[in-house]
Amino acid sequence: MADPVISAILFVIGLIISTVIIYITTKLFGQKEGIGRAFVTAIIGTVIYSIMYFIFGSGFIAAVVGGFVWLIALRGLYDIGWLRALVIAVIVWIAATIVGLLLPTVPGPL
Repeated sequence: MADPVISAILFVIGLIISTVIIYITTKLFGQKEGIGRAFVTAIIGTVIYSIMYFIFGSGFIAAVVGGFVWLIALRGLYDIGWLRALVIAVIVWIAATIVGLLLPTVPGPL
């Protein structure tokens, strides 16, 4: 079992990275909202996916339902249409995947 302190630190780092990715992506699409809105969006996304994985388990259905619910949240938070929300979500997902591959996510031996 992972140390709770390390898990909390990794969670905060992931949240910061997600916030920055969401902020940059929405700015590229001309959104005026600031970093605070991106932070709220990252928190809501985390909560949505956590609930979906709790309900459906880890798998395709949880990811699809979580992604759809997050699109609804993204539309509401940024007052945008379905297509723009989908494009932003895809870009955020791609950027987060790239960052996740480049940054270590599990601490090695100390």
